[in-house]
Amino acid sequence: MNKNGLFITFEGPDGSGKSTILANIYNFLKKNKYSFHISITREPGGRNNPIAEDIRNILLNKIEYQISPRAETLLFAASRAQHVKDFIQPNLQKGNLVLCDRYIHSSLVYQGYARKLGIKEVWNINAFGINNILPDLTIVLMVKPEQGLERIHNNELREFNRLDQEKLSLHQLVYEGYRKIIDDDFNKTIIEVDASKSINDVTNDVLKIILKKIKEHYV
Repeated sequence: MNKNGLFITFEGPDGSGKSTILANIYNFLKKNKYSFHISITREPGGRNNPIAEDIRNILLNKIEYQISPRAETLLFAASRAQHVKDFIQPNLQKGNLVLCDRYIHSSLVYQGYARKLGIKEVWNINAFGINNILPDLTIVLMVKPEQGLERIHNNELREFNRLDQEKLSLHQLVYEGYRKIIDDDFNKTIIEVDASKSINDVTNDVLKIILKKIKEHYV
């Protein structure tokens, strides 16, 4: 078996269903007996990480805060750096499979492209913090902004956060930003999945991709 862990991230515009899909994938994998441990986490913040979670609270839950795009970018990067050090890197060093809801690509899209700070500039800020820890595979669930926002407003159980208050124009830029990073993916670690379909169909599509990656990695 490969001694190094496998790092898979889930990305997509708001309302793409990625958190639900990730939970479905995690639950399916947990029912199977693998020789490696499966860890699940999310950003901003992180599992059992009070520092990163405090930053998350500022970024998402302090709706009254008017955070500048540059400060927002630095806060996301700081939360991510702590998350990598305390959770992601240790789990990968143990050979675990790490499933993460959002990671660096979210910052490249939301702050770099949609906030117009520059993808390269946001990458440079984050590169320092993540210490070369990049996903082995990134699943990008793509859904048009109108459908994504409709899902958000119809989901009473979903956490309403500061980013949900943004205008449709920003969500359109987010969609364009994901389209760009998919098209510019020279390392071929990003796979696009049509998230406009039913939860079951999308879950099955993503599961096929991940099972193939697991089989290739843990040999």
